[in-house]
Amino acid sequence: MTMHEPNWDLYRTFLAVLEHGSLSAAARALGLTQPTVGRHIDELQEQLGIVLFTRSQSGLVPTDTAIGLRPHAEALRSTAKALQRAASAERGAVQGTVRITAAEVVGIEVLPPILTGIRNSFPDLEFELVLSNRVENLLRRDADIAVRMVAPNQDSLIAQKTGTVEIGFYATTRYLAQSGWADRHDKIDWSELVKLDLIGFDTKTADIRSIIERNQHLGNVEFDMRVDSNTAQLAMMRAGFGVALCQSHLAARSGDCIRLIPEFSVGLDTWITMHEGLRDTLRCRMVFDALVTGIKSYVRDGLKGLSVPPVGSFGE
Repeated sequence: MTMHEPNWDLYRTFLAVLEHGSLSAAARALGLTQPTVGRHIDELQEQLGIVLFTRSQSGLVPTDTAIGLRPHAEALRSTAKALQRAASAERGAVQGTVRITAAEVVGIEVLPPILTGIRNSFPDLEFELVLSNRVENLLRRDADIAVRMVAPNQDSLIAQKTGTVEIGFYATTRYLAQSGWADRHDKIDWSELVKLDLIGFDTKTADIRSIIERNQHLGNVEFDMRVDSNTAQLAMMRAGFGVALCQSHLAARSGDCIRLIPEFSVGLDTWITMHEGLRDTLRCRMVFDALVTGIKSYVRDGLKGLSVPPVGSFGE
């Protein structure tokens, strides 16, 4: 008996059920009916000759086989999206889709005016913006271009360093007033800082471990608010919860933030990277250049007056 090769739609449904945990949730995510999702799973199991899910009181539970298939299905999804992006553009025209990945705080606080400027110059461009602190695999084409606070370590990538962003400790004036430090904020040292309400990370990622290695004081800090989202940390600081590490340019945007322990500073290098195979793809090359220009402007001048020329000279 010859096994039919399942089509991509079945694997897409399989991934949705894996990610959402039930037929109904997967159906909502895909815009399908629940019976259709169930039929897709049954068809995939039949064509592969394996069991992918078992039922429990808490929902569908993936089998070990299903878990083993997940990275392969995700690779298929990345390839399918890359094919769609490639097919969406005509050679020699600045149009089609460009998929960009960036750290959450950069994607929310920094990229909107830059991407808006590009879109205004080239209205036929479409964007997919993936906000994640996980480093996407550009070699696997999970994204076309990445904006990162870490140097790329993969071969076959084009990379441009756009500068170094300064990070320090900040708090709002109203929080300092409530804490009794309104007129003495410049007197706060490390021994006083740990007595304040500190906002920080919950998980020590590779980036955070690197920062701690360069600043031993941070290794002994206990946080009153622990959250791994830099955007949430920034929002909590702006709301007056306490003290947080923050990019200096973003703190300046808040207006009422004061820097504490000015001698403490962390520098994060910023990079724009893409796969070298996209060098001759006009839309990707143009967006790469514009992102380099825009992020350089942000590093130099902050968020004030961000402007992006339509097309720069690639890789300079």
